[in-house]
Amino acid sequence: MSPRAAKTAPAAAKVSSAKAGARSAPKPAGAKMGDGSDARFTPAALTYLRQLARNNNKPWFEEHRERYESAVRQPMLALIDEVDALLGDVAPEIVGERRRSMFRIHRDVRFAKDKSPYKTNAAVWFFHRDVQRARGGDTAGGNVHGGAGFYFQIAPGECFCGGGLWMPPRPALAQVRDRLAARTLEWEAIVGAPAFRRRFGALDPEAMLTRVPRGFAPDHPAAAWLRLQSFTAGRAMTADEVTGPRLAERLVKDFAVLLPMVRWLNEALGLAPATRR
Repeated sequence: MSPRAAKTAPAAAKVSSAKAGARSAPKPAGAKMGDGSDARFTPAALTYLRQLARNNNKPWFEEHRERYESAVRQPMLALIDEVDALLGDVAPEIVGERRRSMFRIHRDVRFAKDKSPYKTNAAVWFFHRDVQRARGGDTAGGNVHGGAGFYFQIAPGECFCGGGLWMPPRPALAQVRDRLAARTLEWEAIVGAPAFRRRFGALDPEAMLTRVPRGFAPDHPAAAWLRLQSFTAGRAMTADEVTGPRLAERLVKDFAVLLPMVRWLNEALGLAPATRR
């Protein structure tokens, strides 16, 4: 991939051409009449999540389970379908699936001091299809997270979208670092592209090392990038954005800006881009 890959206009342009197809596309095999396939987020989703944060216990959750289904889960499943259809024209190798893309509402509290059983956000992950084929897996947060992809979250005061590769395991991190060291200018052209900087600013410095990792010279041209342990970027979203009727299109436009970075990271892991589904 050359620095020209940083230009996001071609991918962004495909979003508009995909809109009509996404609206008219047949429902996925897993979608059924009355299953919320046409649902959209409303302020009720944020109200529910806000109340869940104040009542984070099983009795309250079970009492209000129908609200979770109608206000949160079904709209998220509908969003997965719509975004997946749009990504078919923009980034065919990145997919969304109802069974695998949506994160579980239940928290893993085995090693946590906070034993609250439920998450107070709803989130979804769009992932490289070859990760799914290689690893299988049924839920987000599990086996589909072996590559870079796109993320969306709805939560009171913490709605955002983004993408990249979050805290990869050591072997994958080593692959990315080797590519960064060998192709520094190419990477910098991607994350320094005007559209990328305008929309997302800089990469998230989460868990950044204080020193260059072992095996690389302290004055290596890619020293700042080699210290990263995650390679992600994102932006906050307003309540009006996430409850608006064009959420899927808005997300895919943002994902198109992130696509050159996501593809560059996936190529470092041996996950190739695609031109068709």
